[in-house]
Amino acid sequence: MKQFFGASQYGNLKEAVRGLANPQMILLFSNQTQFEQHVQELEQLYPQVPSIGCIGMSYDTRVVEKGVGVVAFYDGVSAVANVLEQVSAMPVKYIQRLQQDVHKVHASQQDTVCIDLCAGNDACALTTIYTVLRPLHISLVGGTGDAGKVSANGKIYEDAVAYALIKNNHGRVKAYKENIYHPMGDYRFIASGTDKSKYIIGALNGKPAKQVYQQILHVTEQEILTQTFKNPFGKINGDDICIISIKEVNGNALACFRQVNDSDVLILLELGDYRAIVKDTIRAIHQDFPKISAVFSVNCLFRYKLFSENHYMQEYLKEMSALGRHAGFVGYGEHFNNQFVNQSMSCVVFE
Repeated sequence: MKQFFGASQYGNLKEAVRGLANPQMILLFSNQTQFEQHVQELEQLYPQVPSIGCIGMSYDTRVVEKGVGVVAFYDGVSAVANVLEQVSAMPVKYIQRLQQDVHKVHASQQDTVCIDLCAGNDACALTTIYTVLRPLHISLVGGTGDAGKVSANGKIYEDAVAYALIKNNHGRVKAYKENIYHPMGDYRFIASGTDKSKYIIGALNGKPAKQVYQQILHVTEQEILTQTFKNPFGKINGDDICIISIKEVNGNALACFRQVNDSDVLILLELGDYRAIVKDTIRAIHQDFPKISAVFSVNCLFRYKLFSENHYMQEYLKEMSALGRHAGFVGYGEHFNNQFVNQSMSCVVFE
């Protein structure tokens, strides 16, 4: 199989897809102003080709911030695209679509991946999707787009998750997740006063969450939103750590990008040597896949900001491109199997 990436910094879709012939699956990453136009135009250019899309930045060896980017798979791929609606209330109502699509592409653990683009309420959407994928051990990689909209097969949806099942007919697939943070000290917090609908942490160990964060890290209230790049919270999930970014200060509480519940045990994380961690990830992928056809990744917006502020983003994309064809998009939250995480990278590698 092969992967195509095309882009236009000015939002010219025909320029972005120049040279793309006979695609078997298309991922569209547009800007808020032109999203609807691009979805319609893509369907006219490639009718009957399965596609999903969202509003967000994309990249290969450079980042497309405000234009349009297109990732396509061809030459040895079986794929189907669809959508689960009402993710804020009852996505399971549409689960039969996914069940039928899994059978349609003869999905299996070794050669199939699910790529999803979500409009919101990620945890509920992922839990629903994974009820179908888990028994088959099929991996999922995805993320959240902007403005609460996604597209599937030429139509735009709100309150939905669009997904693509992609089967590599000539080799294996494998999903990876990269975490550039590690626990800081021995801090352990019991969350309380939470608001699940607004992702708010009211208190940590019985004290106002904002006060606890400020006192440990010696930061002002204004510095909290940039400090989370270096020190997000973490939730222990078995042997894994799910990263939780701070979105904003809400009185004496902290609003996050991921849901926290009362009695959840949280830890404080600190930024590690991300340059070395990226090299370790690339080394691990090379060991698993001597021959790589393509890599599709989802990087968090906060990782993008962190890497950009440290003049590392361009170097990062250059290092990832050494794997082969690498492309992806910048999400507002990352999906890895049934996990909704922040400040991470998830990717799928095609043999």
